[in-house]
Amino acid sequence: MKKLTVTIKLDMTIPEDWELVRTSTGGQVIKLPDGQFLDIAIEPMFAADPEETWTSTQNDDALNDFLDLIESEEVIYELVTH
Repeated sequence: MKKLTVTIKLDMTIPEDWELVRTSTGGQVIKLPDGQFLDIAIEPMFAADPEETWTSTQNDDALNDFLDLIESEEVIYELVTH
């Protein structure tokens, strides 16, 4: 097997009422004002042709097979206020 490293960085402008909160395991998630929480993580997308529409899989087995390949995941959130 080969090793693939994927780094994802997003810069987003978000509403003032979004907050960062720590989970019981020490990770962070985003608290939304409607009482929901948002975690941004990898979601694999598939296509039969790279120039056509990409979609997530509806097949749980295929998704789980892909997720089983991931050895570690790290998401770092930082709020910057101006």
